[in-house]
Amino acid sequence: MMKNMKNRTPAFTLVEVMIVVIIVGILAAIAIPMYTSAASVQLSAAANMIASDLEYAKSMAISTGKNYQVVFDTTAESYCIQTAGATIAHPVRVGQNYAVTFASDSRLDKVDITSTTFGTGDTISFDYLGTPSVNNGEIVLTAQGGTMKVKIESVTGYISIE
Repeated sequence: MMKNMKNRTPAFTLVEVMIVVIIVGILAAIAIPMYTSAASVQLSAAANMIASDLEYAKSMAISTGKNYQVVFDTTAESYCIQTAGATIAHPVRVGQNYAVTFASDSRLDKVDITSTTFGTGDTISFDYLGTPSVNNGEIVLTAQGGTMKVKIESVTGYISIE
């Protein structure tokens, strides 16, 4: 018996290899959905942020009696809220303009503003009644294969996310 042990070369058994493969498979099954879900969480957060900022612009237009615009820049992945052609001050971040850039925000950097459909240009305006200047406008957002749309209905200004 001792003679056979000396002639053997050290190696892994089939059972040991199978256990390692199963462990790696389990870790991959856990890690991959976590990576892809980060993009879907960012996509959902970006859609909610845009919808709430549109609501804010609409509310400001109604409360002040002035026109407010949300101006999108799809190439820079950004938008800002303006009145009378000037970007307004952010109500929470004192001393900063109300401008959002997805690429420079690590919470939203996986999200792209793919397109805006407002009829003319990349600007939606709300009048003193909260009525939007568009006929059923929409903002399309994408992140790693996922897509969400923020829609604005004409006349009522109702904002929804699909």
